[in-house]
Formats: sequence, structure tokens, C-alpha cells
Amino acid sequence: MSITLITGPSRSGKSEWAERLADQSATRNQQQVVYIATAQTSSKDAEWQRRIEKHRTRRPVVWQTEEVPLALADAILLSRESVDSKVPPCLLIDSLGTWLANLIEQDDDSWESSQQALIEALKQTEADVILVAEETGWGVVPAYASGRRFRDRLGDLSRAIGQISTEVYLVTGGYAISLKQLGIPING
Repeated sequence: MSITLITGPSRSGKSEWAERLADQSATRNQQQVVYIATAQTSSKDAEWQRRIEKHRTRRPVVWQTEEVPLALADAILLSRESVDSKVPPCLLIDSLGTWLANLIEQDDDSWESSQQALIEALKQTEADVILVAEETGWGVVPAYASGRRFRDRLGDLSRAIGQISTEVYLVTGGYAISLKQLGIPING
């Protein structure tokens, strides 16, 4: 079991890097890849649909796709049952920011419970898990409360997952940098 966190700005190559790592893990470990899409489709938003379709067409047809906009912890815990193999799968979760946006209206206590359930599921699963997360905190502090809530929650979530991850990558400008190799952990 390994956990890999991939973070970075939009259009940086995060998803492509995650897909490459999932493909390598599947080949090396003879695993089924389960792509967990957290996005909710909307026929009212053509541009969003094009983004989703771009991701779909890039994935190998042998990968299993599950659309999980809310119950991410449950999907991780039940992942072993979703594949027809004796080997735990490789889960590619794209993305944490979209999942958080789906839950943004939760009050602080409910959000804390959702976040802790996800962390515990990651600690308990036998699957290899690759998570994609957006970096949103490098700019101006949003002028509105929901923007600040989103940014702060995503930063806290990424940091918590980074602490339990085997690998953490920052992807920017089409390059992946291993933060576990080059970085120094803040929390000893």
C-alpha cells in the first residue's frame, strides 16, 4: 500500500503525471486501475463537459471509472470489492479540490468529519492510492468567505494527506518535483 499526493496549479500536468504513475503501478504490480472521478457532470456547462471528456479520452479503456462526487472515503474502503483481482487495485483520485467543492456547504464540524473519514480510509486501504489536488493558496486571499473556506480547507487537507503519503509531487510547468526527496518536513 502506498499513498501518492500530486499537487500543483491548474493546467500544470498534475493529472497526466498521476495517470503515468498509475499506469506504472498497474504494470509493475499487475493491478487494476480504478479512476475515481470526483467531478459532477452538468449538461448546463459545456466547457466543464469538455474538460471531463478530455480526461476520459486520455485514460486507457482497461481502467475502471467510478464517479464519486461525495462518498470518497467509502469508495476507497470498498475499492477491493470493485475489482476482479486478488491484488488490491491502484486508485487514482482526481481531484481533491473538486471533491471539496462538492462538500463546501458543510459546516466546520461536518467537514472535519468528512476529512477525518478520508484520512482514515487512506490509512486503512490495501490499495495503492494516487490523489490529485489543486494548489489554491499561492494568490491573493479571496475577498469572499466561501473562497477563503475552500482555500483553507484544501490546504489543510493536502497537508494532512502529505504527512501520511509515501510520495508527494509538486507539478508545475509540465515538470514533477518530488517533495519527499527534496523537501524538509515541517512537522518533524
